[in-house]
Amino acid sequence: MLGTADAQDFAAQRSRMVSEVEAMYAQTRAETGLARMSPAVRAALGKVERHRLVPPGEASRAYRNHPLPIGSGQTISQPYIVALSTDLLNVRPSDVILEVGTGSGYQAAVLAEIAAKVFSIEIIASLGRQAARRLEELGYRNVEVRIGDGYQGWPEKAPFDAIVVTAAAPSVPPALLEQLRPGGRMVIPVGSEGGMQYLELITRRADGGFDERRVLPVRFVPLVPGK
Repeated sequence: MLGTADAQDFAAQRSRMVSEVEAMYAQTRAETGLARMSPAVRAALGKVERHRLVPPGEASRAYRNHPLPIGSGQTISQPYIVALSTDLLNVRPSDVILEVGTGSGYQAAVLAEIAAKVFSIEIIASLGRQAARRLEELGYRNVEVRIGDGYQGWPEKAPFDAIVVTAAAPSVPPALLEQLRPGGRMVIPVGSEGGMQYLELITRRADGGFDERRVLPVRFVPLVPGK
């Protein structure tokens, strides 16, 4: 259990992190088209207790604006990328969202602060179970975590208003495109491990087609396919 001083220190660190992320929005405006965080995303970033969603040994670094290791060769994404991905999805309070790559549960928690429901898939069982437990302890009752192959999505719960992928795929998985509702948006890093990767924004048109836009270069761990 954290003492009052510890909780206040983490709150101060979280506030500084939000300011750093906001500054990055201004720096990358030309690439992303976004000059600032939306009020909803800013509030979510300022509320989610990132230090409780990382391994205990990483808690002191939880509010630095960079990725952190979470075990099994995976990382928790940079807070700026989490915020940007959420803003690019244009999440609304009524939205049902699919996340591919639960990881630590941080992106799911940020989404859960805004959306009605978040379905999250993690292929590494130990990470998925751990994230589910931490999200439950933090009170996120609108997040459901499943162990499975993210390339296949979650067809039983489709269509989704938005989809976010937190690991890089060589190309956009067709199953995910089909599970996106017309008018819905997907944010996904695309590219090879060790090569160029770009964060892409994909929008499904009313006629069933897709519009695709490269947002900015990124570096993610690879999206692991199922057996």
